[in-house]
Amino acid sequence: MAKVGVPKEILDNEYRVALTLAGTSALVADGSTVYIEKNAGVGSGITDEEYIAAGAKILPDAASVFAEADLILKVKEPQTKEISLLRKNQLLFTYLHLAAHPKLAVDLAKTGATCIAYETVQTETGYLPLLTPMSEIAGRLATQIGANYLERSKGGRGVLLGGVPGVEPGEVVIIGGGIVGTNAAKIALGLGARVTIFDRSLERLRYLDDVFNGQLRTVFSVGHYLAQVLPTADLVIGAVLIPGKTAPRIITRDMVKKMKPGSVIVDVSVDQGGCIETIHSTTHSDPTYVCEGVLHYAVANIPGAVPWTSTRALTNATMPYVLKLAKFGYQACLDDPSLHRGVNIHQGEIVHAGVAEAVGNVVATA
Repeated sequence: MAKVGVPKEILDNEYRVALTLAGTSALVADGSTVYIEKNAGVGSGITDEEYIAAGAKILPDAASVFAEADLILKVKEPQTKEISLLRKNQLLFTYLHLAAHPKLAVDLAKTGATCIAYETVQTETGYLPLLTPMSEIAGRLATQIGANYLERSKGGRGVLLGGVPGVEPGEVVIIGGGIVGTNAAKIALGLGARVTIFDRSLERLRYLDDVFNGQLRTVFSVGHYLAQVLPTADLVIGAVLIPGKTAPRIITRDMVKKMKPGSVIVDVSVDQGGCIETIHSTTHSDPTYVCEGVLHYAVANIPGAVPWTSTRALTNATMPYVLKLAKFGYQACLDDPSLHRGVNIHQGEIVHAGVAEAVGNVVATA
């Protein structure tokens, strides 16, 4: 009988939780014992009493949860004081983004735990089922956040993205036409902004042109044309993803220098290192900084701002895999190719190619 543990998230202003009441009930019905850290679900609107009613056992602290469970479910990567709680052959299932955090990758490998990353679970067609729901939320929030920070009182230019009759709308430039970029565009168009999406896939640009019925401008490539467009942008959204790898730097510091003072950058890809040369990670409690006259927003856990929605969207996607891991342990990764692609660390080794490459590059240049 599997023992499944859910600690409370301790990252700055992270209120999501890795298991809902429905997920708890499903695991218990399948024969698992579920341990939840006290108050782990409060930020997502789930009380300890509700977890108990669903069949879970409440433990007083994270150390107790890690000590009891064979499978640890989290939302964000383990923080420093959590790493020491992991043990050999324990399974960890969470977002990791290790290509952007090579030291964390090395530290996790030393624990002997098997670490499976939500963001690299991938189907044979390339679909990322566990990253998609958070990308949808992050993309929608990126535009919403950018529009907010364009207000003069927040440090922006004082631009209303949708404009008003007689006054032109704001310009939104989106780098990457995947799930994040598509959802960012949806909200930007809904607000009435002028939207340009850059991508290196003509197939994806044709899709976007079709689904948005020509309402936005699609541009192939990112170099020369991007340098031309950025000086007119009010809001730039970074939405670049190479699964498991560090995000490429698409926008240089020189490009940022040529942007309008008070314009805003929201880099959703910062959890993979960011696609903008001037970006560095921030937190929900201190989310922005100004560089080259441009306001930068670079919170690495954007969906944590809306935990009620995010927790439910995430667990809707993770539960089929959680049930397999609880029932079959690491064997589930061998039986399910999609889940196997999610394994980043196993038996003390970094086994995901993208993560290994990132860690090797850091070691080589250290």
